[in-house]
Amino acid sequence: QVQLMESGGGLVQAGGSLRLSCAASGTIISMNAMGWYRQAPDKQRELVASITPRGRTNYADSVKGRFTISRINTENTVYLQMNSLKPEDTAVYSCNAEGVRTSYYTANHQDYWGQGTQVTVSS
Repeated sequence: QVQLMESGGGLVQAGGSLRLSCAASGTIISMNAMGWYRQAPDKQRELVASITPRGRTNYADSVKGRFTISRINTENTVYLQMNSLKPEDTAVYSCNAEGVRTSYYTANHQDYWGQGTQVTVSS
């Protein structure tokens, strides 16, 4: 069983910074993109940023230039550095691991999610 453990959320003033971490554990043969999603109250979950194993990144327009996603493949870990935070960044941030293969005997892939970490930005 694969588990994603997030850390780094909290309360910060507008203009401040936070760094989120997500470590995937368990039997992992391979994994495609890792990413961060967020969901604010009364809003749909949205992609914040994602990164492929080769380092190709994708960002939501609202965070471009402020957030940076990075990944250490050998550690199955992904980070999200969030700078110049705004009150509208307040949300529960969840880590996602896409296309995880957990066995050499089957080509089955599955997506996994972390439980989420709260980020609150005060004005």
